[in-house]
Amino acid sequence: MAAAGITAAAAGYRQYKESKADDGSKDSTTATVDMDVGKTILSSDQKEILEDIKATYNEENQSEIEQEIEEEKESGDYTEDNMLIKYNLYGTNTQSLYVYFTTDEAASVSYTVHAEEDGIDDFSADAYQGEEYQTEHEFQVLGLIPDTENTITFTIKTKDGKTTEKETTYTMGSLLGNEDTTVDATEGTSSQQLADGLYVMMGNDSENLDFMYYYDNNGVLRGEVPIIGYRSHRLLFDDDGMYYSISQTKIARVNRLGQVTKVYDTGEYNLHHDYVFDDDGNILILASDTNSSSVEDMIILINKESGKVTKVLDLADFLGDYKKTCEDASDGDLDWMHINTLQWLGDGQIIISSRETSTIMKIDDLYDDPSIEYMIGSEEFWDGTGYESLLLTQNGDFTLQGGQHSVTYVEDDSLEDGQYYLYMFNNNIGFSESQPDFSWSSIGLTNDAGKGGDNSYYYRYLVDENKGTFQLEDSFAVPYSGYVSSAQDIGDNTVMDSGIAGVFGEYDSSHKLIKSFSLDIEKFIYRVYKYDFEGFYFS
Repeated sequence: MAAAGITAAAAGYRQYKESKADDGSKDSTTATVDMDVGKTILSSDQKEILEDIKATYNEENQSEIEQEIEEEKESGDYTEDNMLIKYNLYGTNTQSLYVYFTTDEAASVSYTVHAEEDGIDDFSADAYQGEEYQTEHEFQVLGLIPDTENTITFTIKTKDGKTTEKETTYTMGSLLGNEDTTVDATEGTSSQQLADGLYVMMGNDSENLDFMYYYDNNGVLRGEVPIIGYRSHRLLFDDDGMYYSISQTKIARVNRLGQVTKVYDTGEYNLHHDYVFDDDGNILILASDTNSSSVEDMIILINKESGKVTKVLDLADFLGDYKKTCEDASDGDLDWMHINTLQWLGDGQIIISSRETSTIMKIDDLYDDPSIEYMIGSEEFWDGTGYESLLLTQNGDFTLQGGQHSVTYVEDDSLEDGQYYLYMFNNNIGFSESQPDFSWSSIGLTNDAGKGGDNSYYYRYLVDENKGTFQLEDSFAVPYSGYVSSAQDIGDNTVMDSGIAGVFGEYDSSHKLIKSFSLDIEKFIYRVYKYDFEGFYFS
């Protein structure tokens, strides 16, 4: 490996590491760390709430609630004039109502939530119920505003166009967390419309309780989803199920009514940063082996039916010689790869992103005979390691990605076979705690701290496996974030989360800002992805 003078970034990175609540490693003389929660100090009230949250993610408890509500449905005559309405029935969204009723004629249902509070617009949605028109209606209302009276207007529409409106009120109490109901929004210069959906903030990384948040296009909080600890990383969907991580060792499956139907446990492995479905619907997860001296370098699989956990890949099997050259992190762990993104391409192929090496890797034949097909990274960084032959050739003059996150694989029908796009949040940082002697500035990566850099970027590469090349097809600057963060193309727009800066925004097809949102963060926002929830909450 090429070497130069030791960078000055180590101290700043240590401060960043010490500020994280990822691993619950902070010392405290007043509390014992719950390693699955990652907290050292909670108030007595928060401890009680946390116990309630743990009880929420218990399958037996959830089955009992389901049985009780089924009995209540059967015992009553619930119609559009006498709806069965329960606040946050299953405990998985504090800003929700469970609704059940029947109609004589098959109908669709939409709703509008109105709150008597300045600066908060109404929230409207078409309730998803399976079939568009039916006589039995069961769904969640999202978007209640805390600490105020909410008026919910239901619009019931039959196939022949007959429309009936029914109204109810509900005074919601306080949120479980201390987040603001509205966040600061700044209009950009673009006149293009924001994409439909809710911004889902995953990873508030607070010393207090942890949540997943839903924000609407006006920056109004429409969902507070409690989790046990750590953070959620993305949402996965199957038939009537939404999957998200609820701690370092657990992933929950929740149905569209908010019921937790399954909780998966990763056992001796700690979940780290990402998970995807494979071709069989099983869950591939980035993880750390708690029995290993190195971290964030494993891929495991959970069988979705049985819950069985299997180790699929240890990156030391491929890069063992390189691993021997790496130094321990300031916390004593050997964080030599720090894999932060996992993409499933199908047929046993995956793409992973390594923050510590600022390298993207494609791995082939994952389950049978895995091998690295290629890497996208710095020739200077890998020079002399023995892995240089795996690098794709850079086509064009541009600065490589540095510390990238949220790498996403995109096929395009206009491209030839063997070509595709990879887009990402290019943090644009040059730093590796496991390789402190490498000079990232020599390859153009001059930022070396979590804050204070000039810009981070949206990057989109065109990868040509036939020619063994990659080139920068598109890029634009966003607020700087040396660590964490995410990028998401959604229709013609792009959602970018600059996590350390506490800012996320949506940009149009010309990369002009449509609107941005800023939060008063304690540490950072890990990811923000936008979901339309079509076929789940909404139709």
